[in-house]
Amino acid sequence: MLFVAVYYDSAYCKREEVWKHEGHRRVGHNQDDRLLIVNADDFGMCHSANAGIQQLLEEGAISSATLMMPCGWAKEAADWSARHPQYDVGVHLTFTSEWSGYKWGPVTRHAAVRSLVTDEGYFPADCASFERQADPEHVRTEIISQIDMALSTGLQPTHLDNHMGSLYGLATGRDFLAVVLDICAEYGLPFRLPKSLPTVSRVTPEMAERSKAAVALAEAKGVVILDNLLGLPFELGEGETYESFKASMAQLLRRLQPGISEIIIHPAHVTDELKSIHGQWRKRGMEFDVFRDPDIRRVIEDEGIRLIRWADLRDVQRRLHR
Repeated sequence: MLFVAVYYDSAYCKREEVWKHEGHRRVGHNQDDRLLIVNADDFGMCHSANAGIQQLLEEGAISSATLMMPCGWAKEAADWSARHPQYDVGVHLTFTSEWSGYKWGPVTRHAAVRSLVTDEGYFPADCASFERQADPEHVRTEIISQIDMALSTGLQPTHLDNHMGSLYGLATGRDFLAVVLDICAEYGLPFRLPKSLPTVSRVTPEMAERSKAAVALAEAKGVVILDNLLGLPFELGEGETYESFKASMAQLLRRLQPGISEIIIHPAHVTDELKSIHGQWRKRGMEFDVFRDPDIRRVIEDEGIRLIRWADLRDVQRRLHR
């Protein structure tokens, strides 16, 4: 397990007080406001995901998306994003390749990253395998390669997050957060890391301590993070329909706490391409529809939830730590 020592000097305390008291004001809101980012993960995974996410961004149904640079359709998504800088697109740091018939691997071409791949040369299918075998320096190299590849297309990323949570140590307790937070500080990018662990998860004392250390490290390095991270199950539940899924999303929104929250979805157009990749295409179609739904839009309005963007947080981070 990766343990992190954090030293609370006066400079750190000053930075934390500035964010705590001025961070919300600097994005145009008060501390008690419920601020929400709706992010579409897996941009670049396939053409169906690209088309769906682009439509949602253009319609203003979502706040942002994050791009999987190792995937076969990443170039299409990155080029579109570079041509449309008004939409927030970050990098979905990818170290796993979970589907049996559709695989991807590192984008690093000029350095050794052998600890990140299987015998076939792809990323592992699960987080536990990645966590056990990955060399932190290889992780660092590949993170930078994925960001730099995005930058080379003309895309200016608004933030970083992580596909399947492979960097958080959720499967084995061996995390890579010190690596990614160093890079976030270097590139001036906020990161998907919640200050509060989800109440629905089984939080052990060890997990709570590791989370506390990671949050303290992010704040010490001046990396802006979230207050809350939210989402609904990735897989279609037994008997789940679009109406029941929509009701669950409405309930999630009504329970939103003050502070900065992010809701994760994985939207895509339902096509033969999407169906051929994996078995959860129905749920991805539901996630495409839900934030376009007038009922969900009405809940957001009635609850007084204020939609913000990752670019707002990136700009705050860069202003506070120039």
